[in-house]
Amino acid sequence: MAGGFLGKTLAAVSLSVALASVTVKYLGGCSVAACRNSLSSCRFHVNSNMMSGFNGTKHSHNKARTSPYPGSKVQRSQVPNDKVGWFVEWRDYNPVEYTAVSVLAGPRWADPQISESNFSPKFNEKDGQVERKSQNGLYEVENGRPRNPAGRTGLVGRGLLGRWGPNHAADPIITRWKRDRSGNKITHPTSGKNILQFVAIKRKDCGEWAIPGGMVDPGEKISATLKREFGEEALNSLQKSSAEKRELQDKLHRLFSQEHLVIYKGYVDDPRNTDNAWMETEAVNYHDETGEIMDNLTLEAGDDAGKVKWMDISDKLKLYASHAQFIKLVAEKRGAHWSEDSETGCPG
Repeated sequence: MAGGFLGKTLAAVSLSVALASVTVKYLGGCSVAACRNSLSSCRFHVNSNMMSGFNGTKHSHNKARTSPYPGSKVQRSQVPNDKVGWFVEWRDYNPVEYTAVSVLAGPRWADPQISESNFSPKFNEKDGQVERKSQNGLYEVENGRPRNPAGRTGLVGRGLLGRWGPNHAADPIITRWKRDRSGNKITHPTSGKNILQFVAIKRKDCGEWAIPGGMVDPGEKISATLKREFGEEALNSLQKSSAEKRELQDKLHRLFSQEHLVIYKGYVDDPRNTDNAWMETEAVNYHDETGEIMDNLTLEAGDDAGKVKWMDISDKLKLYASHAQFIKLVAEKRGAHWSEDSETGCPG
């Protein structure tokens, strides 16, 4: 009994320390004074990285508790804000069990069921080619199942996610400055800051606009995933001829080999998350300062994307999962327009 309690405590401390370090990393150089003068912006950094699931505040994950579950009519058990954190006792918690038929069919990207005798996953470590480490530190495993580090979701199983525990994705945020016909940068009339644009796709599964990202294949480097997913979803690379693919790869290499900003690494508030499976991502910004690289690439929706376009960045954006938060960080880092409220944002 004492050993079990100690294990839970150590896991909680380890995860809290890891998340705290991420929070410091992504404050983007804001001084304490700057944060005091810009509470709305700097509070976002803390909440988005710590996820607040441990103390069950109103900032706890929200999209991970929505119903019906994507692609189904399954209703999650309702989880109030003050019951999200695992360390809040809730003896009557009775989550719904659900794993999609498409996952249970056993595609190559999915794990078997925990109950299968030949399946012995190594959680919190590299398991063959499958990365089961969380970018936020250690997570707890209870009764053979990993537990969502951000708290309760009202649903157990894997839902639409293939892996038990963290499901790793990569989100390439491709940006350029909005320009007029003469090639001059366009500034926002209220904030006076230059307007930044990013490549957005409209997801086929839910119809929401999003960053053109996707899942990291086993053994694949994040850098390769970023380039591959952008090519497949925003440039329709899967439908190109061999010659077109070679030409496209040369152009993509130029874009993805330049300096870039890692905007975020860690847990994502995603509607597909469950108590036992969750999304994590690495969001990376590749910026085309002159616009010359992207001028030579024709946007064309492909794979999971229904549409693709350049979208102006502002606080008016309504995007999938936590994508709007990632875009906000890009705007701050690039010193671009985000809000008409000049008080918001720390200097990037």
